Amino acid sequence: MQTAIQLYSLRALDESVTQLLEHVAETRLDGVEFAGAGGEPPGEIRETVDQEGLGVAGAHVPVEAVESDLPAEASNCQLLGSDRLVIPILDESKFADPAAVADTADALSEFAESLAPYELQLCYHNHELEFAEVDNRFAFEQLVETTEGVAFELDVGWAYAAGADPVDLLDRYAEQISVVHLKDVAVDPEADRGGRPVDLGAGDVPLRECAAAAREAGVEWAVFEHDDPDDPAAFLQRADEWAADV
Repeated sequence: MQTAIQLYSLRALDESVTQLLEHVAETRLDGVEFAGAGGEPPGEIRETVDQEGLGVAGAHVPVEAVESDLPAEASNCQLLGSDRLVIPILDESKFADPAAVADTADALSEFAESLAPYELQLCYHNHELEFAEVDNRFAFEQLVETTEGVAFELDVGWAYAAGADPVDLLDRYAEQISVVHLKDVAVDPEADRGGRPVDLGAGDVPLRECAAAAREAGVEWAVFEHDDPDDPAAFLQRADEWAADV
């Protein structure tokens, strides 16, 4: 299983994407996951990716951009060197009840079919909202079981914060999960669900168990992420330390 960092975690460094790539290349991480190109030409970014010997775990693309101009977004992914387009979030209403989840599964399946000619895999990344209860189960479970041609990027931090067992999800849905986000979250013991992202190892998520389950499931990439680190450079170094063990 290869390791990467979601570049969104480093956005506060106020450096170009190519500069961020150079920093990542100095670590033991195998690659990166993109969240936009920062206004730089994707082809130029790809040159730096290749020069630094980095892999690309995927590229996050807002669903609005996919709906607006799928060919352009597919081309950008190809130029970046990614064979995976990741939709990072959908509106909470898409998981409100079984009918809404069914419609969402159909829409994602159609996107996946549209990306096939570009040789791109469609991935969906979860937050907490996909773990709303519908018919006495998580909406996420219905979504995974009813999409066609869609892979999933399981964010273990948000899954855990929502009350799910990410190790169990990795065991049950090994064939559909191609990427994991290794994110740590501090859970509020007084709340039914929810939490805040924290540094790796500082929260409540069983990250090592998740990493082991991901490896056993044949997951391709483990991507470290922190939504809002106090010190992004320090988080990159922390991810470097964890990469040695994952």
